[in-house]
Amino acid sequence: MNALPYVTSDLPGIGGTIKQSPTDFRVDEVPLYNASGEGTHIYFQLMKTGIPTNEAVRRMAAHLGVRPNDIGLAGLKDAHAVTTQWLSVEHVAPEKIEAYTDRQMRVLDVQRHTNKLRPGHLAGNKFTIRIRDVGADSLAPAQAILDVLAQRGVANYFGPQRFGARGDTAALGNALVRDDRAGFLSLFLGQPQEKDPPDCRAARDAFDVDALDRALKRWPRHYADQRRSLSAYKKRHKPGAAIAAIDKRLRRLFVSAFQSEVFNDILARRIETYDKVFVGDLAQKIDSGGIFRVEDQAVEQERADDFAISATGLLPGTRVSVAEGFGGEIETAVLAAREIDMESMGKVGTLKVPGTRRALRFPLIDPSLSVGDDETGSYLELIFQAPSGCYATIAVDEICKTGT
Repeated sequence: MNALPYVTSDLPGIGGTIKQSPTDFRVDEVPLYNASGEGTHIYFQLMKTGIPTNEAVRRMAAHLGVRPNDIGLAGLKDAHAVTTQWLSVEHVAPEKIEAYTDRQMRVLDVQRHTNKLRPGHLAGNKFTIRIRDVGADSLAPAQAILDVLAQRGVANYFGPQRFGARGDTAALGNALVRDDRAGFLSLFLGQPQEKDPPDCRAARDAFDVDALDRALKRWPRHYADQRRSLSAYKKRHKPGAAIAAIDKRLRRLFVSAFQSEVFNDILARRIETYDKVFVGDLAQKIDSGGIFRVEDQAVEQERADDFAISATGLLPGTRVSVAEGFGGEIETAVLAAREIDMESMGKVGTLKVPGTRRALRFPLIDPSLSVGDDETGSYLELIFQAPSGCYATIAVDEICKTGT
């Protein structure tokens, strides 16, 4: 992912590092609603440290004797962090849930409710982030940046996490959208990088020289999609069959990453006016999420200044509209530069790609900065709440300017 322009490019960053340990990055889920206390679904609040949500779900499902898909959740949480979030399961004794604990997970609370938790049943997240390797004299310049972000909002970029450990998920999605099957397979199974684990690098090296048997032996067992794809390719030597063997959810993730990269490009080109609305913009109501076209700029800018609305950017697809006016010119230019035909995105294999729109910024709720010390050393602590789907690391990087 290319470097993205800062909102506060005129203010120097303070440097520093984050996530030196999971306890330096805490995420507390803010639920959309409270459990009612009645019903067949059991809601339980889980604290986890240093593991992804999917692994926490797997462990809990094994303990309860249910399938992972039987456990509901509102959102995924960072792996390299201390996080709390609510999950749900039906027809299970609360006592059995409360009894679970291991060195990385424990249950904090258990409640009854009438429905399963679903993705999106989430008001937002509260972040407590400790920035290390900075002195107390960094508080004032950090506060100056935070004041700007609190007033104007944070650029709602998709963070690096969206684009995978190799940074190639958007490129894989681009290949799927273009129906470049050979190009997709070359990137998915080959093209090793220095940061790849040694066993994966060996598997990719073997694929690149068409040593398919050796590549299959090298791929670790837990890389199930790569192994299925490679096995299908060995049998038929057809990239299409190899792609079809990949889990549909993973292919959807690749396409979503490509859409996210397009959105980041649009926002980057509009960063100087990301908190403004123009005639022809498609703006979003912050409270309801409804989208409408801006007709009266003066009236709607007042609402934007109050964070009642925000201009949106495009994630391309077959059932989403392009903005008009100034914002539309930027979106059209990005689509043209990337040679994207939105109608053709309705035929990305078996995937439907309707597209959507995303606010160009997000508000910082109750932000604060302070300095402190612990057994590890001194730190600058940043606390704020943000809506779901926003990347806290974008706000942190505005302050640090280290490409976090």
